[in-house]
This record gives sequence, structure tokens and C-alpha cells, in this order.
Amino acid sequence: MKLNEQAVLRFMSEKGYQPMDASQLARSMEIHSNDRAALRNILRKLAAAEKIREGKKSRWELVKASEKSMAKSTPRELVGTIRFAPKGFAWVYADVAAPENAAWDFSQFDRFRAEARDCGTALDGDRVLVQVLATSKFSRFGKKLTEREMEELAPKVKVAQVISRRSGKVIGTFRRKGKFSWVDVDDVALKGSIDLTVDTTAQPGQTVVLELDRWDQAHQAPKGRVVEVLGWPGDPGVDILAVIHRNGLRTSFSDAVMAEAHATAETIAPDELKRREDWRDRLVMTIDPADAKDHDDAIWVERHERGWTLAVHIADVSHYVKPGTNMDAEAQKRGNSTYLVDRVLPMLPPELSNGICSLKPNVDRLTKCALLEIDHSGQIRKAEFFDAVIHSRAKLAYEEAQAMLDGEDLGDPAVVAMVREAWKMASRMRELRFRLGSLDLEFPEFRVILDEKGKACEVREVIHTSSHQLIEECMLAANDAVALALKRRQKPSVYRVHEDPDFDKLNGFAEVARSFGYQVGDLSNRVHVQQLLDSAKGNPDEHVIKLGLLKSLKRAQYDVEPLGHYGLAKTDYCHFTSPIRRYADLIIHRSLQSLLRNPPKNPDRTPTQRELMEISQHISATERTSAGAESETKQLKLMEWLAQAGEMKDAPTFEGMITEVRAMGLFVEAIAIGMKGVVKREDLPPGDWFFDAARLRFSSRSGHEYRAGQAVPLRVGKVDFERKFVDFTIAGETREPARKGAKKTASPSRNGESRKSVTKKQARPAQTPVKGKSPRAEEKSQTRDGESRGRQRRRQSR
Repeated sequence: MKLNEQAVLRFMSEKGYQPMDASQLARSMEIHSNDRAALRNILRKLAAAEKIREGKKSRWELVKASEKSMAKSTPRELVGTIRFAPKGFAWVYADVAAPENAAWDFSQFDRFRAEARDCGTALDGDRVLVQVLATSKFSRFGKKLTEREMEELAPKVKVAQVISRRSGKVIGTFRRKGKFSWVDVDDVALKGSIDLTVDTTAQPGQTVVLELDRWDQAHQAPKGRVVEVLGWPGDPGVDILAVIHRNGLRTSFSDAVMAEAHATAETIAPDELKRREDWRDRLVMTIDPADAKDHDDAIWVERHERGWTLAVHIADVSHYVKPGTNMDAEAQKRGNSTYLVDRVLPMLPPELSNGICSLKPNVDRLTKCALLEIDHSGQIRKAEFFDAVIHSRAKLAYEEAQAMLDGEDLGDPAVVAMVREAWKMASRMRELRFRLGSLDLEFPEFRVILDEKGKACEVREVIHTSSHQLIEECMLAANDAVALALKRRQKPSVYRVHEDPDFDKLNGFAEVARSFGYQVGDLSNRVHVQQLLDSAKGNPDEHVIKLGLLKSLKRAQYDVEPLGHYGLAKTDYCHFTSPIRRYADLIIHRSLQSLLRNPPKNPDRTPTQRELMEISQHISATERTSAGAESETKQLKLMEWLAQAGEMKDAPTFEGMITEVRAMGLFVEAIAIGMKGVVKREDLPPGDWFFDAARLRFSSRSGHEYRAGQAVPLRVGKVDFERKFVDFTIAGETREPARKGAKKTASPSRNGESRKSVTKKQARPAQTPVKGKSPRAEEKSQTRDGESRGRQRRRQSR
């Protein structure tokens, strides 16, 4: 077949054509791999001409004649949530499920840009009604936009009305002069001084929470009143409380919620025990962090001639938290538990999360069980689901389980044997997952340790070992099986989706990889993406390559449609395994009730499709809010620790990477602790440095140079708490990237290697000091739900 625009249009016009992505089109049209780049160019040209469009999961379809006038008939108002960017403007994220937005097609644009002057009285997180400005152009609806194009070309909007405030509260510093009092506010959406309408007992200089009075007109100065005094700057916990209030996080439960929690029965009714399958005589165990209190999951594994039988038992929160109750309403509002650097804000009251729902050892607990048959290749051959009661026989920390995998015989021999058998099964499942295209994105991770006064005193690397991966694979398998079962039976569900990346973003990443000398294949093929990651493994520019790929991928979120999970290479995926800390899992448990081998007599009401759409959007937003707050508190304490480290006589050094070069200096990242900063031009080592604008690098007459992707040893210079930025200096000699100027070919995937060999490859010494001692190397992978370990006890995403 001759490849041209007419051929593509003819193929899409054929009867029975279903939307396909570029890879599927290439296979269906029998296009040679050498012509796939030409196919992508044709698709972009046809999209620009509004003859085809790119829909969900990057699948292409013809544009109907009635839709070609969409730009002209685009509605001029929409409802959404406003989020302010550090650069000063704001994004308005459309509420896809809102009835007011029914006339909109958000397949191409789901967020809109509002300049600072057009934000009116809106505060970060408010629900707003906006008007699309007449200058907005919709002619590019034929294709997705890159991030940079989105910032420049996204439709412009103006806030017309604040429908509801997220909290109406801001954080500031109380001031008083004579009879006058005010609060100096430094909020992302509101800066300056705000006069008080009610006097306060706060002392000048204290950090306070200010609640705004009614503020409808942007030209009028806002006023407010102090509703809470957080304390003096520098006092233990004040900085964390400020983050909590700034993000509108809920810190306490109402009396009505606590009354329901206290009324929850600690014992299990005999009729309920009779209905459930009794697993109390089986060797069921939990494997969690040593300090975990909320034990969501437990496993049981048995080997047989066809492979293994895996039982994944999950805390049956749906038995205790019923739709329509105060506890359920509060859990939905929170969306998820939030894990800050010094505290946990749980989704459920502690009486449930750390009590009756937690799968503690040596007590009876109710569970929902996914019973899976796994063959020798690691594939799920059969899945059944039922309500059960367990009596956990072992509570293992990851370190204990890892010691067993390393050959130590600790405690009960039956427990040791099951842990080792479970890893044999999980390693097969893991190998299969990567063979099928799952991406292995690993980033260094750390934990900030606080002293009794809440001050950062230590930074520890997080060690992610085979025992973590064992549980991860079991949870992934259960999530996968549940999602498939719900989809086949067309049950109302909230899926965890990670849509395929846009071609433009992947192409942009490909250019970055080529600039570092890598030969890039067809990145629309996940196997080629993983091969690129494998080829970068161990090289000085590995971190930049991984970071570049991560930025080109979409954010995982919740959706009522099973749009697949790109990072995990899953067609159907949901969150089932953590109902104690995620509301999405609780919904899945309720939807699963009718599919159980022993369904309850009165199944819980499941939300309508419209309600599920609203819930999906809400819990995706609460997840983003929690992630932002978690990251902010971690960075605050890390900066606190770095400020102390920079003043030490023998200041520590960190293994760093240059991420970008500009005329003003080097943008760098201390890899092991994830702290970004800058080395200013004047702080470069002594020498006659010349900035090469064409090649984006600094060069000296002595032959030394600094360029993106280069490894450099860093030392803390200045910590700027106001800008939340660190100035670094370069310490000692700079390491040059390996194989400078040579082409790096993508090596074969590491799947099929033994876990021990992979572990040895991944473990590399880091430069993060831990109380002056050399830290252990870190080994890290995706978490039990396919996300970074840093978020494992929180949500899971990629």
C-alpha cells in the first residue's frame, strides 16, 4: 500500500473501522517500520486540517462534517477548579462531569489559562465559572498540545464568578502598629497586606490563619479576621500546620463521624462469620514497613503442579463504612490519607484505620479476597472473589522478609518457606510484566528524620528490596484481576488510568535522548521505551533521561472508563488493595459485592455513572493536593537539614547532575535527595568560563566544560527558604560522562535476569550523608500499585 494522506483517509472511512493509535494503524495498514515516522507526520497534517482527530488513548478517527464547525460553536463559559502556577498565571481545570459543561468536548482541552489580571477574587482551589476570551483560538483542536504549547496556546479565560471557596483561608504573619492591625499574606494567589475587621489576641510576628470576609469585587481590598494562631515561626510544627491550612487539608473528624466510629462493633456477629469463607486456620501473613499501623493487605501462597495459588486478602472496609453515613461522606471528602513528613491525616478515623479494619496478627479480621491461579510463566489463569475472615499468623516487616529471602531462617519455618515461595511466584510475574511492556522508572528516594522538637536531624535513604517487590506484584495482580472482572460484567467502577503519552511529547523526549547520543527506536512502542531506559542504566545521564521520559508522560488519575495504564502495560486496572487509605478502593469493594462467591444479602448501593464521574474527578484532585502537600513538607524539612549541613565544618558533598545550562549558570539536582538548585555563573570553579549559547554549555580555556547530563559533586552554598531554592557550589573534580561522543544503542531488556544480578546492578553508592556515615545504596522500583515507593503508603500513581 502506498502511504499518503488519501490512503489513511480511505482506511479510516472503511466500514467497521474502530479508532486506533498509530501503532495499531501501522500494523493494520501493513506499514513497514521504516515508514512509521512518515505515518505520524501524515496523522499530524490531517489533524491540523481537521480531517481527523486524536481521541482518548491517542486513538485516531475521522472528524464528522457536523463537528468541523466546533471551533465556531464552542461554548463561551465553563465551570472548573482554579490552580495558581508559580509563574503568576493560573490554570482552570474543567469539571468534565458538571452539567454546566455538557456542551463542551474536552477530548483536546481540559484546562484553560487565566492570566493574573483575569483571576478576579479567586483563590487557589476555588470552584469558578469562567468566560472564554474572544482572543482564544481553537483551530488546533485537531491534535494534543505539548506542555509548552499548552502554556502559550491554551484557550484564555477570565474568572466571572467564584462559585465556592475551597476554604476561604490564607496563611500570613500578624502585624500591629498602634491601633492598626493587619496580616502580611504570602499566598500563591494573594499577596500583600490584609486589614482585620475583628481584633485578635495574636502577637505581632506570629503565624496565623486568616479567614477572608466576603470578597466579590477584585478592585476592593480584601479584609478578614484571624481564626487561628499557629504560633511563632520556627516553633515545632508551625511550618507543617501552615502547609496543612494552605492546602485545605482536613485535620479532625466531626463529632458525628467519631460517634459512628465509636459505635463500630469490635466483635463479629455469628451470622456474618457463617456467611464468610473461614481462612482462620490458614497461614495468612502481612508484610509492611516496620512502623506501619494500618495493615490493608495480607497474602497466602501455595505451590502446585500448574503453578501457584495466590490469595490476596484486603481489609473489608465496606462492611463497616456504609453509603450515606457520616464516615462515608467524610472519607469521600478527604479522598485519601495524606502522609506528611511528621504526621498522617487519615481518611478514616483511627478506630477503623488502626483498629477494627487493620489486619493485625492474632485477631479475627474481615476481608475481601482475590483468589488467583498463577501459572509458571507468571500469568493469571483464573480469578475468584469472596468475603472471608482471617486470623493473621505473622506480621513481618520488609526487613524481616528480606532477611528470609537472603537465606536467614527466622522464626516459624512455615512462614519462611511461604515467603520464599511467594518470591519465586512474584519474580515470574514481574519478569512477565516487563516483557509485556511495563516501564521500570526508578528514582532515588529518601526520608527526612525529625527530632523531638520537629527539626530535621537526619536524612536516610529508602531501601527498596525484593520483599517490597513481592508484595507489589501480588497487589498489582489483584488490582488487575478485579478491574477485568468488573469490566466484563459491566459493573460501575472507578478505574485507575494512565493514558498513552502524546506523540509530540514523546518526539520531544526522543530529541533530548538523541542529544545525549542515544539511538532511539519507535517510542510509540513501550518495549523500545524500556530498551532506551536500559541503555541509560548506569550512565551519568541516566537521571536526565528518566526525568525527561517522566515529564513526557501523562498523570495517572481516576476515570469511569477503562482507558488502560500505560506505565504498567495494563489494559484494565483499578485500585482495590488499599481501602483504608483510598476512597477509590472502597468504591471498588462495593461494586465487587455482586460478583462474590458469597454475596451479602443486601449489597451496598453503588453510585450512578454521573456520580462516579464526579467522584473520580474529586478524588483525582484530592490526590494531587495530598501529593503537593506531602512534597512541600518534605522539601521544607530537607532544606532545614541542608541549611545545617552547609554550616558544618566538613560540609558534605552530594552526587549531582546538571539538568540545564543557561547564561546565568547551571541548573542542577542533588540526585540522592531530589533537591533542585542552581550553581550561579559567579560560583563556578576558578577559571575563564565562556557560555556557548549554540551548544548550551560553559567551556574554559583549560578544556573543561559543563553541559546538561554531566555529573558534578555539589556542596550547599545558600538555602533560600523564601524562594524555596538552594544555591549550590561545585566541589572537587567533575566527572565526565562515559563514552563521550559515542553512540549508545538501546540494550536488550533486563527481563529474564535473576533478581540477584539486577539488584547488584541497581545498587550504587549515593552521596547523601547520614549522621556523618556513608549511607547504604538504594534499590528502588515501582510500588505495590505500580508507583514510586515514595508514595506507597499514600495513593499510587505511575
